[in-house]
Amino acid sequence: MTTADEFGPPAGWSRSPLRDLCASIQAGPGQRAEDRGRTLADGGASLVLPRDLRGQRIVTEEAAVVPAIPWDRARTLVKYELAEGDILLTRTGTVGRCALVTGEHTGWLFHPNLVRLRLPGKTRVSAAYLVAYLSASVAQDWIRSRTAGAVIPSLSIRTLGDLPVLVPPAAEQAMIGATLAALDEKVQAHAEIARAARVYRSALADALMHGVLSAEE
Repeated sequence: MTTADEFGPPAGWSRSPLRDLCASIQAGPGQRAEDRGRTLADGGASLVLPRDLRGQRIVTEEAAVVPAIPWDRARTLVKYELAEGDILLTRTGTVGRCALVTGEHTGWLFHPNLVRLRLPGKTRVSAAYLVAYLSASVAQDWIRSRTAGAVIPSLSIRTLGDLPVLVPPAAEQAMIGATLAALDEKVQAHAEIARAARVYRSALADALMHGVLSAEE
């Protein structure tokens, strides 16, 4: 079976390096020793970690354990604040996981092992489509091929900017983005059900093993 890549993009589609589609590609600010271990319970600006990128969404823990940057330092990091429509991507470790930033995380900061993609006001590509493309096998294979063999996989901003992106017409982008976003929502809902079931199972096991509950009840 032939693919679009064998004969070039389909009619009406184009191919551009990622850097040409973005207004900026920005790594997160470096961390200071005094920031480590601080959470929202201590006060400060919330921080997105690489582990929070799950299923093309940002899924953070409860507020009490969300990492935070002290307010006095956070005020100097305004250029690293997230906005709705930004895209985050892991650049070290498990490279290539990505997530779309929604209004829920507007104003948050992001970890230095993450890269923020910000699209221009008049963009040729929608954020929803770009997240879908970055999470697809063609982009993931490209990223893996450029981090293979390293002890700690890492992707530079310069290399990431070279990533070729297939850009369909706007209507096609909207359909692709909406279809895959709906599936991502279903996947996330099932993941949350599984997480809740694991928590319930652990609590039930403790209660049964200590005689708090009877298996016959």
